[in-house]
Amino acid sequence: MEGMVKSMYSYISETWQDMYKDRTDSLKEKIVDARAEPRIVRLERPTRLDRARRLGYKAKQGFIVVRVRVSKGGMRKQRPRSGRRPKHLGVVKIKQAESMKIVAERRVLKKYPNMELRGSYYVFEDGRYYWFECILVDRAHNAIKNDRDLMHQLRPL
Repeated sequence: MEGMVKSMYSYISETWQDMYKDRTDSLKEKIVDARAEPRIVRLERPTRLDRARRLGYKAKQGFIVVRVRVSKGGMRKQRPRSGRRPKHLGVVKIKQAESMKIVAERRVLKKYPNMELRGSYYVFEDGRYYWFECILVDRAHNAIKNDRDLMHQLRPL
């Protein structure tokens, strides 16, 4: 194991892990910038190249990267009008069945209905939001159609 050489992606991954642990200024700047953006933003390139490549991202036409913001917190339920004991109101302690990541993926697919989801990954969070990035593929694009290996990886129609 001594003579093994690390890949560039392992170094990128380590850098991100250090940023998450130390909560560096560069990460805080990224969060501040992301807060000012709309909920769903199409990006030029992935923020975390190591994760994107692991999910099958390639820097070619037909692939797009989308960053999506999802609110934190539990589900809010309307308070019942009629009288009952507070214990049985059923307003608090209600959890949702699916993770925030799945919620983010669903919202992105709703906005981009012609695209196919390759995967998504966590980018960062603050007190109010989570941000995820989704890798999408346009299977109708010629660059994707002509890539045989990629077409075999995509799920059949």
